[in-house]
Amino acid sequence: MTIGWDLGGVHVKVALVEDGRVVAAAQVPCPLWQGLPALDRALEAAPDWARGAALHAVTMTGELTDCFADRRDGVAALSGWAESHLAGTVRIYAGRSGFVAPEAAASLSADVASANWHATAALAGRVVPDALLIDIGSTTADLIPVVGGRPAATGYSDAERLETGELVYTGAVRTPVIALSGHAPFAGHRTRLMTETFAHMADVYRILGLLPEGADQQPSGDRKGKTVAESETRLARIVGRDRAEAPASAWTALAAHFAEAQLRLLHDAAAELLSRPDLGVDAPLVLCGAGAFVGARLAERLGRPATPLVALLADRIAGARDGISTCGPAVAVGLIAAEEAVA
Repeated sequence: MTIGWDLGGVHVKVALVEDGRVVAAAQVPCPLWQGLPALDRALEAAPDWARGAALHAVTMTGELTDCFADRRDGVAALSGWAESHLAGTVRIYAGRSGFVAPEAAASLSADVASANWHATAALAGRVVPDALLIDIGSTTADLIPVVGGRPAATGYSDAERLETGELVYTGAVRTPVIALSGHAPFAGHRTRLMTETFAHMADVYRILGLLPEGADQQPSGDRKGKTVAESETRLARIVGRDRAEAPASAWTALAAHFAEAQLRLLHDAAAELLSRPDLGVDAPLVLCGAGAFVGARLAERLGRPATPLVALLADRIAGARDGISTCGPAVAVGLIAAEEAVA
């Protein structure tokens, strides 16, 4: 039995692999900025099988969280936590350096830090030799070229991938809407926005009826409920209004403006990557993440064929597909580790 882990700064994702096939996957909230005890609570909230003895393959993005002094400190802390809390053998995914022992992770922190994208791209490349992986999560989007069956990103670190457009810091849930536009059309005018984190993209996609069930696991901007009406209330504040000042159609139109702004941001990044000479005009998009539905809209905009990651992995999935797309990196390290253990 192999269990794949993706230790993030907002969520922990975990996937169970048995006999080379994914049996289950789950995501639980983990406000890691509050400190390492958040991981303890996430482990308690995870399914029972996550606490069982197994080969545990761990990737991470939580090393960036501001409770750590720097990435090396974060890699050391997360690797140490995994070794002391997970039952069985623990291996840390170091991307281009493969799997390493927890005690070696800090010395390879440049390879370990935020390498979860590398695992997903490596797995996708085993099925589709040439493609553009689009993993849109709750907070960020990874756009990773896959060429010749291998990850072919120009950048590796977060800083490098931000420069190349392979990391776009926007997601389908946690991104504040003011990060996407400084103004918006409303009531016949183009109005400036209040630069407050009143509303997030979860509110936008909830209003538009696109937000998947269970995708929004963190508190809302005002720590209140998550109905459409409450999302409209939060969105109204961005334009200095109360929800009662306009009909529902006005809030839907405003939400659509922010969804379009996010799509344009992703389109520009993807178009640049798809212009690479080593990615053919027929290279498909491989979609995963909590925001895979945004990826589907992006593929339509680009005029490219798109395939969900779960469809590519159909013969490696033994249980329900629920959660597998959202937990792509955890699924990837679990499957890769299982295959290497057999080999």
